[in-house]
Amino acid sequence: MLLDRRGRVRIAMVGDARGVFLPDLSAHRRGGNRLCGLRLVHTHLKPVGLDEDDFTDLALLRLDMVSAIEVDSDGLPGKIHTAHLVAANVDERLWDVLPPGTVHEQSEDFPEVIAALEEEFARNRKSRKAGDGLERAILIHISDKPRTVAEASVAELRELCRSGGIVPAEEIIQRRRVDPKYVMGKGRLKSTLIRSMQLGAEAIIFDSNLTPAQVKNLAEYTDLKVLDRTQVILDIFAQRAKEREGRIQVELAQLRYLLPRLSGKHTAMSRLTGGIGGRGPGETKLEIDRRRAQQRVAQLQREVGKLGKRRRLRRQVRTDKGIPTVSIVGYTNVGKSTLLNRLTQSTVTEVDALFATLNPVSRRLRFPKEREIIITDTVGFIRDLPKELMEAFRTTFEEIEPAQLLLQVLDASDPEVEERHASVQLLLKELGFHLKPSIVVLNKIDLCEGDVVRGLAKRYNAVCVSALNPDSFAPLLEAMEARLWLDPDDDQTSGEAPGEDAVAAMEQDAV
Repeated sequence: MLLDRRGRVRIAMVGDARGVFLPDLSAHRRGGNRLCGLRLVHTHLKPVGLDEDDFTDLALLRLDMVSAIEVDSDGLPGKIHTAHLVAANVDERLWDVLPPGTVHEQSEDFPEVIAALEEEFARNRKSRKAGDGLERAILIHISDKPRTVAEASVAELRELCRSGGIVPAEEIIQRRRVDPKYVMGKGRLKSTLIRSMQLGAEAIIFDSNLTPAQVKNLAEYTDLKVLDRTQVILDIFAQRAKEREGRIQVELAQLRYLLPRLSGKHTAMSRLTGGIGGRGPGETKLEIDRRRAQQRVAQLQREVGKLGKRRRLRRQVRTDKGIPTVSIVGYTNVGKSTLLNRLTQSTVTEVDALFATLNPVSRRLRFPKEREIIITDTVGFIRDLPKELMEAFRTTFEEIEPAQLLLQVLDASDPEVEERHASVQLLLKELGFHLKPSIVVLNKIDLCEGDVVRGLAKRYNAVCVSALNPDSFAPLLEAMEARLWLDPDDDQTSGEAPGEDAVAAMEQDAV
């Protein structure tokens, strides 16, 4: 039986030798601080007390309590075993099992226990929200990759969350094959959902891209937000998009991501769309949403196409004037905007956060001998960039196409600098720009040891700079001038990595 808090029987069920099938209780679900409002009381054919299924139902359905009554040989009720969730994770316990008793010896005041439990859940959530007002989430990485790779991936997801205004409440790394239905094991999923209640988390974020079926299956298990890596990136882009062009591209990317997830649910209802018997009220809300989304995608694609034409016209004007163009490319948050600002005395937004720049920004940079170039700051790259973003921002990435020279910026202080460089090279290849002349710029050398910087400079034949220190720009400007205007017959080889003088200068300044 399922009983409400007044002791009234809401649902009665009869099982078989395998168990009892519980009906859909979604109508009884409440807010994140509340329990279901129902307690499950049942019997087992054998005196086993509470089993794993009982704890699973208790956790996933957020039942007030679950009780199993033993049946004596004479058919009378024997001992009763009861458990309820706990609000604080004491000794890694997810629930509290009460001492067994009889149905006639229930000393606990049930309404008082439940009221105190929900109050504790609410207090824990409120205390974790106090002061910041940000959403909290549990970050989850499921893969069979080595531990070091998994930790680096979670660290990047943590940084994405920070940039998007999400506070990681806990991080879970499980080394196993991805489950096609629930991503992670059901046992671990159950404990994660209970842990989210204890931590006051509003969402669970997976460090991978979920399929529509996985999102649907996970949503049936919990009222928490279920997000993946792509959704976090899209949310960051939505927050950063201030100009009309950026907002259009972000909305297009979001709709492209959403459409498969709309069409993946209740596809049988599509028979109601159009034709006799399918007009007007006969069309489901899901089908209306899907049709409107498709129409909006088509409209946004036309607008993005117009924006692309305008960009091409502007680029053609620069080409006709014979002004060389240089594009700054690189992983997100490596200091590209800061470098542009210091080189050109500009005031482009520079923030210590991922994807601070969405739209390309072009500025003039003057060299001696009355020479000047157009230098462009571009959208930062990231590992496994969502294809929805790649397609929506293709006109933005096209700003790299006319560039005579690429400045590939690396963060020398990043422990994953090699992986970041490989990701940038891969994305440039996918965009078709990997064969363009380029200079590797090793930024943030003021945050590294000199030996580390010299090793990286030699490995990538890089120019070393600190974007915060314009005095370190001389080697970079010389390298750019040599690539853009130096006679091809002149000897450009050097016995040492470019920028080693800058490294020595920075070390001397530190002393």
